[in-house]
Amino acid sequence: MISIQHLDCAFGTKQVLSDICADIEQGGMYALMGLNGCGKTTLLRCIGNLLQPQRGAVLVGGTDIRRYTTRQLARQISMVRQHSHTDFEFSAFETVLMGRNPYQRRLQNESRRDWAIVERCMRLTHTWEHRLSKPHEMSGGEWQRVMIARALAQDTPVMLFDEPTSNLDIAHQFEIMELLSDINRSRRKTILIVMHDLNLAYRYCPSLLLLHNRRIHYQGPMHDGLTPATVRQVFGIDYPFLHRSPL
Repeated sequence: MISIQHLDCAFGTKQVLSDICADIEQGGMYALMGLNGCGKTTLLRCIGNLLQPQRGAVLVGGTDIRRYTTRQLARQISMVRQHSHTDFEFSAFETVLMGRNPYQRRLQNESRRDWAIVERCMRLTHTWEHRLSKPHEMSGGEWQRVMIARALAQDTPVMLFDEPTSNLDIAHQFEIMELLSDINRSRRKTILIVMHDLNLAYRYCPSLLLLHNRRIHYQGPMHDGLTPATVRQVFGIDYPFLHRSPL
């Protein structure tokens, strides 16, 4: 589904990513992890075509993302960015409805089908009861679910998330991860999540991409990659893991 081929990315003279090669399988749920500043968000932005690498390519469905038009790419990849709790004056329903933009022609109004899709996505994410609420009237966890509903309404095979549980209390962290896990299983979406919490990643994500020293240090099954030895090498700590629980 996603093939990352020899990706290099730098900001000025600072090299952030070097020769990144990875394959993300269709229908997989991956945690993208590494130390702060190791390039996780940079890689996510490259995959979403929000940042141009100095070298290399990202292929989605066998096609270089640079060959897609903006509208075509928006039908392939949706992204929920970090700090998505904003102060704009759109309601939750209007926000989720924006996810249907890639399917509308210029000056075309939303169809009944678009409205039905929005309602279905909001009910799935338990946000329908907040449909008239503005961001400042909702908690961080509630608004994060609204942003996930918008990504669902966009109906893309690939969904990218940049630290979706950051700044949430533990109950909302589990709630968000349960929701993403359910979306992955029931809708076969390919999901890539930038994460910091080792326990949450180990519990919910079957697959791991681990960045270290600007390169892919490990890619593969979570239980093989996130071992005490690897955590010690990459993060410099000894860490007691919770066992992966059946979901």
